[in-house]
Amino acid sequence: MQLQDSGIQYSRWDDSSRDEVSVAAVSSTEEASSWESSPSRFSRKLCSGKLGIAMKVLGGVAVFWVIFILGYVTGYFVHKCK
Repeated sequence: MQLQDSGIQYSRWDDSSRDEVSVAAVSSTEEASSWESSPSRFSRKLCSGKLGIAMKVLGGVAVFWVIFILGYVTGYFVHKCK
């Protein structure tokens, strides 16, 4: 069983007890250069390390306040005396 446009080959039909998986290395410079593109580096920097943790904390706090304010406004109009 082999995919044509992929570097991964999966051989399960051997008589051996273990399945074999082999991965070919990327030799195309175009694929390698697109991997190191600017958006990739930007997202890698924002999503990892101390800066990534700070961004996740700030995002969580922002989501908390948005949900809190929506709940407050909804509760105000639901329980408003007529």
